[in-house]
Amino acid sequence: MNRWLLLSGGFVSAALLTAGLAFGQTATQPKSAECVKGAPKKVEGQVVSVDPAAGTMMVREKNGKTHQFQVSKEMANDMKPGDQIEANLSRESKC
Repeated sequence: MNRWLLLSGGFVSAALLTAGLAFGQTATQPKSAECVKGAPKKVEGQVVSVDPAAGTMMVREKNGKTHQFQVSKEMANDMKPGDQIEANLSRESKC
């Protein structure tokens, strides 16, 4: 009888400790609507800056809005500030 009481008490303690750890974890934040809406599907404008090391490029649209995009190393090496660009976004950005 004592053995069953100790085993069941151990299981209950383990379950409570596990539940406490599960409640203490933070939930992953879903992508905000602003993040997905902020990146246009197509952009036409002028390259403002290029960072080949980071693989990023900043583009200013004709209406004055600027956007930063993740680009391939080849594109980062080929483009330079002042170039005119017309591009389609191929994947969703990871905000």
